[in-house]
Amino acid sequence: MPLPPGGFEVPLWRALTVFRLASLAYVCVLAVRDAERYAHPFAVGALLLVMLAWTGTTAIGYAHPAWRRWPLLLADLGVAVAIVLATPWVVGRAALDAGVPTLGVAWMAGPVLAWAVSGGRRRGTVAALLVAGADLATRERIGQSSFTGVILMLLAGVVVGHVARLAAAAEERLQRAVELEAATRERERLARGIHDSVLQVLALVQRRGVHLPGEAGELARLAGEQEAALRALIAGTSPVGDAEPDGAGLTDAGAVDLRNLLGRYASATVSLSAPATPVPLPRRVAGELAAATGAALDNVGRHAGGRAWVLIEDEGDTVTVSIRDEGPGIPDGRLAEAAVQGRLGVTQSIRGRVADLGGRVRIVSTPEVGTEVELTVPRADR
Repeated sequence: MPLPPGGFEVPLWRALTVFRLASLAYVCVLAVRDAERYAHPFAVGALLLVMLAWTGTTAIGYAHPAWRRWPLLLADLGVAVAIVLATPWVVGRAALDAGVPTLGVAWMAGPVLAWAVSGGRRRGTVAALLVAGADLATRERIGQSSFTGVILMLLAGVVVGHVARLAAAAEERLQRAVELEAATRERERLARGIHDSVLQVLALVQRRGVHLPGEAGELARLAGEQEAALRALIAGTSPVGDAEPDGAGLTDAGAVDLRNLLGRYASATVSLSAPATPVPLPRRVAGELAAATGAALDNVGRHAGGRAWVLIEDEGDTVTVSIRDEGPGIPDGRLAEAAVQGRLGVTQSIRGRVADLGGRVRIVSTPEVGTEVELTVPRADR
């Protein structure tokens, strides 16, 4: 079950709302205490109503993830800066010089925390500097206490922004863990179904036909190989057949020589042409390309018969494997028809593998002349 987006940030936004309400209550207490010392007490009351209304607006706005965007963030910062800049007029210079606190006090830190939660340390720092600059601009005398407030606001923006980014990273990791668990459960469910049907049939064919001569024995051997490969697939391990023989396919940096993997397909009916020097590829790229080549050769054996030619071309940044036969060719629309019927040999085993590697597949088929399948993949693993 996917997690709701921004789920770990919800407590931070709720805590921000609580902070703004508490800081507004503190501002109101100070306003009542210092009402007689204000130059314009009624203007102070009007600004307190504005602060109350805006606190409610932000509480509702930030509760909706879709509204936590630049319009609301900029408006929030603008209201706080406006309240701070109005302080010298409504409170009065004389009262400020006598030690009366500015009207914003702790309430003006609300936008700083909102910016920090929404964008991390950098955004919180920018908002803190803007609000702190407006606060310092209202003072005729800048002392140690003034800078103390600025430093505290900067620390709040940095710390809260850091915590918000940690929460977002933790949410991403948890989401990946949930997706992995769901995929594991689905694999286990499929494995049970496959074990009860396909694997048992393949094992039965292998046991009954392994001692039979001719094509029946070959069919039994292939059934045994596919059973082993399928068991490895559902167990999440690499099939034994995919390993490099005796380690001969390994090159420097853990790469695999593609010639060794494709050399297994060479036979009396399959001719392999390869460069004289190694064709190193990342293990996954080489394995998938070899599997796609094997699927193409399997199609040749089932539909074309006769001989097949495999050519490896090392083109630097890319490697191309061409599989050519002299069969009857592929009728127009046959591949699409096979995909509709659920026969996905070309779609999944060939095109799907190469597409996952960031490569491309080109199929050229001429009736009564033959078919050429060209697989091109980038050398680097995606």
